Amino acid sequence: MTEKTEKTALTPATHTTPPAKFSHGVRKGNILQVAGQVGFLPAEPGKPPTPVGPTLREQTLQTLANVKAVLEEGGATWDDVMMIRVYLTDVAHFAEMNEIYNAYFEAQGLTQPPAARTTVYVGLPAGLLIEIDALAVLG
Repeated sequence: MTEKTEKTALTPATHTTPPAKFSHGVRKGNILQVAGQVGFLPAEPGKPPTPVGPTLREQTLQTLANVKAVLEEGGATWDDVMMIRVYLTDVAHFAEMNEIYNAYFEAQGLTQPPAARTTVYVGLPAGLLIEIDALAVLG
């Protein structure tokens, strides 16, 4: 008989409780899935989530920081990430997002090949320009 691996919800201290019945991240065994994160500033008790600012640069960097916080909560790093999905609201933002993304990951000091990535175009709540999720495999 095989032992069942428990699924654990991940909510970093920087995050508020999700607005619906989902987890910011879940880990089961060596698999960690980060839910779509947006450019909200770290949580302040009793206050609603606040976007970091109106620019794609501000939102992309904060979104990546929020994804990283969930990864770290589950014991992962960017080196463990296999897949990243980027959701943009405007096709005109693709080149700028790539520049920000490349500079961010250059600064992370990855020791493994970078994750695979897909970029899609979506609608997001007013003021939000980008959402990112990630899949990591540990060990």
